[in-house]
Amino acid sequence: MDSINQQQPEQNRRDLNGAEAIERVKEMTKDADTCFFATSASLGPSRGVRPMSVRETDDNGALWFLSSIDSHKNQELVIDPNVKLYFQVSKHSGFLELDGQAEVSQDKAQIKRLWNFMLRTWFTGGEDDPRITVIKVTPRSGYYWDNKHGDAVAGAKVAVGAVVGVTLDDSIEGRLTFG
Repeated sequence: MDSINQQQPEQNRRDLNGAEAIERVKEMTKDADTCFFATSASLGPSRGVRPMSVRETDDNGALWFLSSIDSHKNQELVIDPNVKLYFQVSKHSGFLELDGQAEVSQDKAQIKRLWNFMLRTWFTGGEDDPRITVIKVTPRSGYYWDNKHGDAVAGAKVAVGAVVGVTLDDSIEGRLTFG
């Protein structure tokens, strides 16, 4: 039996590396805003997984977060800096999984650059709160699932495909490599 991917008249797989992979991650993380941040070590009740807000994805593909020095996450990163990040951009499309390595610092210039007033909810001392750390995640590899032309076109293609009985899926997926 053929898989759903083999029934499509269009190419739906495209692996990306280097600058193309970085650009895909920047586009998707800009729209996603948050992710599930999973550490390899698990000390707290969350089993090493928690939602985190991405403060920035830079031109080198590194993802930047702010965290508390006394969090389970930071303690887990001392034990093992390997992480997985899981993103969902919208309800029906834009899924991203990244495997990377985290570095934790208290670089004041980075904290200032990434600071947003709403973060006072967690860091009541403001951007000078001594508990703030910066986490930089450098991705090594990943995988993405998205659509080629946006949710409206993808939805229309699925509807037309259902009417005429042909697979007209607008999806695209592939591996991401960064080095």
